[in-house]
Amino acid sequence: MDDGITAAMRYKEIVGLARASAENLRDWEIGRADELEARLAEAHQAVADAAEREQRAVDRCTRWWKMAQHNVEGLSWLPDDEDPRPVPTARPGYLEKYLEEVKPSYQELVQAVLSLGWRAKRS
Repeated sequence: MDDGITAAMRYKEIVGLARASAENLRDWEIGRADELEARLAEAHQAVADAAEREQRAVDRCTRWWKMAQHNVEGLSWLPDDEDPRPVPTARPGYLEKYLEEVKPSYQELVQAVLSLGWRAKRS
């Protein structure tokens, strides 16, 4: 089987193919590493954004809670309750909906306290 290709030429061809395959693999690995680093950075940013949203929600709810406590502090028959705690079954995707429910509920509380009149309040 002598088609003009020597063993040395065949060896050089095989080594060249192996080198090209190794370079292709290295390029793919570098590209994949870059892609994974970018995805990891996006995930870290998403976590930071979620933590910031959570803190804003906590701050907002704490302000509403303190205002509600202030409105009912004169009602001697209403026990002081502990501060509200996060609900573990709450869905993060509904955060805005939950927050939208706070203001009307607070306004209902204020109206209920006002409708009690001076008789229900401490002097």
